[in-house]
Amino acid sequence: MPLFDLPLDRLRAHRSAVTPPDDLIAFWAGTLAQARAHDLDVRLVPEDAGLTVFDVDDVTFNGFGGAPIKGWYLRPRGAIGLLPCVVEFVGYGGGRGLPAEWLVWPAAGYAHLVMDTRGQGSEWRSGDTADPWPGNGPHAGGFLTLGIEHRDDYYYRRVFTDGVRAVDAARALPGVDPARIVVAGASQGGGIALAVAGLVPGLAAAVVDIPFLCDIRRATELVETDPYAEIATYLRAHRNRVEQTFATLAYFDGAVLCRTATAPALFSVGIMDDTCPPSTVFAAINGYGGRADVREYAYNKHDGGGFHHRRVQLAFLEEVLCAPSGFGGSSAGTDGAGGAAEPVAHSGQAAFAGDSPPTGHVTSGSAAVGSHGG
Repeated sequence: MPLFDLPLDRLRAHRSAVTPPDDLIAFWAGTLAQARAHDLDVRLVPEDAGLTVFDVDDVTFNGFGGAPIKGWYLRPRGAIGLLPCVVEFVGYGGGRGLPAEWLVWPAAGYAHLVMDTRGQGSEWRSGDTADPWPGNGPHAGGFLTLGIEHRDDYYYRRVFTDGVRAVDAARALPGVDPARIVVAGASQGGGIALAVAGLVPGLAAAVVDIPFLCDIRRATELVETDPYAEIATYLRAHRNRVEQTFATLAYFDGAVLCRTATAPALFSVGIMDDTCPPSTVFAAINGYGGRADVREYAYNKHDGGGFHHRRVQLAFLEEVLCAPSGFGGSSAGTDGAGGAAEPVAHSGQAAFAGDSPPTGHVTSGSAAVGSHGG
């Protein structure tokens, strides 16, 4: 698709019109407190993945409602000392797949926790986590309108909470430095990473590519592609629920939740992206509460920067994980999109309340190997 969104100068200045609900912080504080009332109960089972230079564990931890969430934990074999850990979330319709699909971060020397997405993983990458929730009413195909009648039942309340608990789990894993946790993901995974960055204090960085679930109403008005088209399909049938639907979605919009984030972030955006329109990505970038760098890919759609962008990510994390705390500012890089964007002034906000330290234990096979209480 050729250029269809705002001109580039207006993209770089775009901010979401979504108003945060008055009880947004209280809602998420209560949600996370309920989740943390369940023992995290991280379980590790060694996995023979045929990868001779990496150690791999099949991970299970308790997420929203105490439900078991699967994942993979990979790290360089023979690593000495505590490693920074990249907690990665998966794109729409995919699951955790196989360990051999997740080698970049451990090959670069990082510990890597991949979170399976509840209920997903039967389209383009396999998953192993159920979504045992009884509160789902009528919805369009897919996950975007699942439970949308009420914020308490909405699907992404569970997924975002699982993401927060994945960070708690990462901080408890053997061999991980709990002070150097990075959240990462592309598309839906980027949207989850963005939400978690706004909900969890003390993260070291966020790596957010072509994020889904940002400036959601605008996205539904710009594109007819899935997954956003699921909302339009739902509202064509439920004509009287338009405002109710977007009132629910305001609690889960990444362009809203990211306003409380403080970790330095690297974004990528495809300027011709007709799945996650570029203005919706810039709504998150310009609303982000911490430092926000962005790399623009002028002729790319939802493929964004692909593996070309991996080099940018690796350089970014090398900088932020080695830099002294307290540095700030924002910057923009381009890949054929014209001159660099003007820096955006950001001001941090208070982290979400209700974040009591995670408790629980880690088991490897049947033997306890450690614990973490912070």
